[in-house]
Amino acid sequence: AGLRRIMAEKELDAVVLTSYHSIKYYSDFLFTTFGRSYAMVVTQDDTVTVTANIDAGMPWRRSYGDNLVYTDWRRDNYIHAIQEVLRTRGINPRRLGVEDDSLPLDNRNKIQAAFQSATLVDVAQAAMRQRMIKSAEEIAVIKHGARIGDLGGEAIRNAITAGITEYEVALIGTEAMVHEIARTFPDSEIRDTWVWFQSGINTDGAHNWATTRKIQEHDILSLNCFPMTSGYYTALERTLFYGEPDARSLELWNINVEVHKRGLELIKPGAVCKDIAAELNEIYVSHGLLANRTFGYGHSFGVLSHYYGREAGLELREDIDTVLEPGMVVSMEPMITVLDGQPGAGGYREHDILVVGEAGAENITKFPFGPEYNIISA
Repeated sequence: AGLRRIMAEKELDAVVLTSYHSIKYYSDFLFTTFGRSYAMVVTQDDTVTVTANIDAGMPWRRSYGDNLVYTDWRRDNYIHAIQEVLRTRGINPRRLGVEDDSLPLDNRNKIQAAFQSATLVDVAQAAMRQRMIKSAEEIAVIKHGARIGDLGGEAIRNAITAGITEYEVALIGTEAMVHEIARTFPDSEIRDTWVWFQSGINTDGAHNWATTRKIQEHDILSLNCFPMTSGYYTALERTLFYGEPDARSLELWNINVEVHKRGLELIKPGAVCKDIAAELNEIYVSHGLLANRTFGYGHSFGVLSHYYGREAGLELREDIDTVLEPGMVVSMEPMITVLDGQPGAGGYREHDILVVGEAGAENITKFPFGPEYNIISA
């Protein structure tokens, strides 16, 4: 219904969605591309997912609405299938919605050629704006995700010992979360949950995958749990030390915790994303660490993954003027990186998830942060 309001505002006869995040959001089907194209056609009366024959009946089982399967037996059957969806519904579109932020130019050109009399109109930004405000059901899923992320964090914390490798720790955390997702959501697909667990110099980046490096005494550690429930992303990220940190490391850690605590206080309805970033920047400036900050202070949650999806209009960055509203879900995740060879080298980050309400924000992450809790005896 929300998408159809967007269609009415833009005077669209139909919409052809092509992104992971919109197809998942509007149909509940999360596709696996493997070099093939997928779509969801939305008219005023119904919806149809367009999927590759390699997936057989699974897309129909996992989606809301109708499903049309195309084969690989003739080139551009994907485009032909989209044409058939509209032809069989008597629609010869004059204005057709597409997602310009994620539609490959080659496919866009083919869609335009298939509907020569139609004007292609971007709906990506309006759809993203719709996804920013979560439903009560979405928030319930996200809250479970935060809880499950905390469980993964506990499993990881308990597994940390000298000589264990990063990937072994990551596997332990992933297994704990997957089992809990299956228990909590017994009818869901079990997929995509992962852990980034980093140690030493490998903590310098936020998206560094686990390696075979073995944990050593006095290592800085970065715990990052990502339970994925039916395409819905949540995260727990914490700095830890195995054994006592040196004085500079402890100082840096406490500065980042100071930023994190202030950031948690700033998330509330009416706050402007760029204003939050500006105030937190000043704390880093006061400590001479602004140049060590690596990315923005947080982002939206929902249909999201390291491979797809992003509500870029709801990030806590200097160039985003979005105002926080009830129903939005955002993270607070400050990070600084100190280069190898310098005192306190490594990456320091904390990450909590907050649900914006009418009067404030609820922090749904319960795993404790900071030196008081996350120095593990060697």
